[in-house]
Amino acid sequence: MLRLTDLKLPLDHPEAALREAILARLGIAADELAGFTVAKRSYDARRRGAIVLIYSVDVDTPREADILARLQLDPESTEFARDGDTGRGTLTKVGPTPDTSYKFVARAPAHLPLRPLVIGMGPCGLFAGLVLAQMGFRPIILERGKAVRERTKDTWGLWRKKVLNPESNVQFGEGGAGTFSDGKLWSQISDPKHYGRKVIDEFVKAGAPEEISYVSKPHIGTFRLVSMVEEMRATIESLGGEIRFSHRVDDLLIDTDSVGARQVRGVVLDSGEQLRADHVVLALGHSARDTFAMLHERGVFLEAKPFSIGFRIEHPQSLIDAARFGPQAGHPLLGAADYKLVHHCRNGRSVYSFCMCPGGTVVAAASEPGRVVTNGMSQYSRNERNANAAIVCGITPEDYAPYGEGPLAGIALQRHWEARAFELGGGEYEAPGQLVGDFIKGRASNEFGAVLPSYKPGVRLGDLAPSLPDYAIAAIREALPAFEKQIRGFSMHDAVLTGVETRTSSPVRVTRGDDGHSLNTRGLFPAGEGAGYAGGILSAGVDGIRTAEAVALDIVSRM
Repeated sequence: MLRLTDLKLPLDHPEAALREAILARLGIAADELAGFTVAKRSYDARRRGAIVLIYSVDVDTPREADILARLQLDPESTEFARDGDTGRGTLTKVGPTPDTSYKFVARAPAHLPLRPLVIGMGPCGLFAGLVLAQMGFRPIILERGKAVRERTKDTWGLWRKKVLNPESNVQFGEGGAGTFSDGKLWSQISDPKHYGRKVIDEFVKAGAPEEISYVSKPHIGTFRLVSMVEEMRATIESLGGEIRFSHRVDDLLIDTDSVGARQVRGVVLDSGEQLRADHVVLALGHSARDTFAMLHERGVFLEAKPFSIGFRIEHPQSLIDAARFGPQAGHPLLGAADYKLVHHCRNGRSVYSFCMCPGGTVVAAASEPGRVVTNGMSQYSRNERNANAAIVCGITPEDYAPYGEGPLAGIALQRHWEARAFELGGGEYEAPGQLVGDFIKGRASNEFGAVLPSYKPGVRLGDLAPSLPDYAIAAIREALPAFEKQIRGFSMHDAVLTGVETRTSSPVRVTRGDDGHSLNTRGLFPAGEGAGYAGGILSAGVDGIRTAEAVALDIVSRM
């Protein structure tokens, strides 16, 4: 088949227009087009009121070879880029459809002495476990939290009753933190082996909408993710995998030989049970602070890494739609508008939007008692009144010094400001908040305006200046009016800031080598967000696949 890219059509084009555009691009008659499928659909909204759709399509035609040869020989073809020095060139908008099908790198031997372990069942652990199961390795997945529906009840317990379960919440449990999010499924990672396509295909098999296979910014939403995670769990179990909920890993078993080389030999659970294994996938997520401390105590190589801190901001979704789409706001193919913003501040900091949730809600995401953490969530429909996003300031390990030393200092910083937010919110998991206009002017807020916050258990208005370091407050205070230049109304007085957002990414990297093993502990395979190698559902799933392959190849090489 042929892949055609950059086919541009008006937003409200007739159904036949795409077919006609394909025929014109290829210069063929209608009866020479056997069929086509949409590989990708995006939009260009730079001209409000004149938004265009951009298609990539895979075309089936008996004239494939003739078309490629003709376009390559035609120096005037807009589908061909020719090098002025050599005369050689490459097709730019027409070419063979790439093979994105997934190929397994190994099969499990008939007699497997020890089964691989996967710690954590967020997107990374889920896909590591799934691919290992599909290759026949019958992995055991250990998840400290509960199954996804039980976990959902515990999460609602915090949101509605102010009762936190430290082992079952937004951060811990089947599906990971991504279950309570917008369910975004796009990433800017390099993916030459098309692992992202494997992630998307497995989600569609598990019940995701077909459109996530071709829209440019696919998302699923929380409620759909719940049933999909359950379906994927059933697949793993049907292939011989085993999943143990409410099983926290409290220790590692490590052998050290005469020259100091270290090899994982298993794990110790919170119950005291020991599980023997020579291959352990560490897919913790970014909030397993007690496990990071255990790894540090056991001498596993860790290092502090940068992350970001800030607030959640809420606007009317209608404001964002109008700013981005103009008179075409509300069009069903466009849906709720999103945004991506960045500002480089005078104090050397960068402030940017993160995890933007169109038509969503701000949620309580604490995992430790006495601390307040915010995050964002949307359903598939994205039809809630408010848009929300994190507005965060980048920080580096040099900023962690006042809070501690070593690789865990970033965690100490997080805990400090999460405890401060708990205090400012009144001590019952309500969050501190402030109107944007008051925040910019440096005065406390005492009454909501046109925008009502969505965070549950509730928002207590006041002054957010004491809730983050001074440099972060100054940077965000400068950035908000700057963002007004890109989205009219962004710094509106009544928009609401809710604090604090501290879990943008892991503050720790569990460093690994090119072969996937920990730098100093063989058999330990750090992966995903918690290890510092992913950021979001798609990239975490991709890293889980990569890690499963590394485990499989290492097992087979030892047999």
